[in-house]
Amino acid sequence: MNNIPSVDLADFLSDDPNRKQKFVQEIGTAYEEIGFVSLKNHFLDDTLVDSLYKEVKNFFALPVDEKLKYEIEGLAGQRGYISFGKEHAKGKKEGDLKEFWHFGQEPSADANLAEEYPDNVIVNELPNFNPTGMEAYRMLEKTGIYVLRALSLYIGLDEHYFDHWASNGNSILRPIHYPPITEEPKGAVRAGAHGDINLITLLMGASAGGLQVLRKDGEWIDAIPNEDELVINVGDMLERHTNNKLRSTIHRVVNPPKEQWDTPRYSIPFFMHPRSDMKLNCLDACVSEEHPKAFDDITAGEFLHQRLVEIGLIKE
Repeated sequence: MNNIPSVDLADFLSDDPNRKQKFVQEIGTAYEEIGFVSLKNHFLDDTLVDSLYKEVKNFFALPVDEKLKYEIEGLAGQRGYISFGKEHAKGKKEGDLKEFWHFGQEPSADANLAEEYPDNVIVNELPNFNPTGMEAYRMLEKTGIYVLRALSLYIGLDEHYFDHWASNGNSILRPIHYPPITEEPKGAVRAGAHGDINLITLLMGASAGGLQVLRKDGEWIDAIPNEDELVINVGDMLERHTNNKLRSTIHRVVNPPKEQWDTPRYSIPFFMHPRSDMKLNCLDACVSEEHPKAFDDITAGEFLHQRLVEIGLIKE
């Protein structure tokens, strides 16, 4: 396998039970084998994608002093602007060569959440930035819920098992800017090798290459989706909840060849988190004599806090 498998959400949404089961089997097998797929026929249309990239590029082009107004102390980077080099991969000291923004959940009035989410930060200079970001957020959330429904069936759960936890969940949309590289990086890369924290990550096609995935045999392969496909991978929360049945695969964003150092890179991942009070305890359906329980019980909120400390966004 030299590229990640491609699956078609239209199969799952069709009225044909055979097509639906085909999608369930394909995505489930891919997530057991490599933890990544590319997905076509999602809910993001080209016009929305183009508008979002335009707004994101306009924001990152603002003067540094203007961007820093939106870096809010006390939020652990969970909303607004996070400046260059602040975040690092777990276990690394060098900051990643990127700056980014966080849009967060705006829950429905009847969400009945166990916690209160911080408000999104509004960019005054760009009146369309926040509305466009939140429209994309909703379409990615909708896509993610259907993917989780397919995975529920694959595991042997009720199809709607994740619906309550993922709807109004603590998800994050993260537009990232990897600026041109101007000097030899001292041990730093655009994004160090890491696994994602959340249930699943949905990545809109990046403006330049660089995303690589670690295969089971230890080989790095380029993750290259077809045009109009999302790259979707399993995060550590889902790996933990399924007792290692579904794999949270290590991935990275490598620096480009030296002749392309002057090329910026933009990418926009959606990190799908559940509500913070969801228990990530290993599912009974995934525990057996051959696969004994591998993880201690923990809630999503507790796990997220641990990991934000490990990657440098919360200082303790």
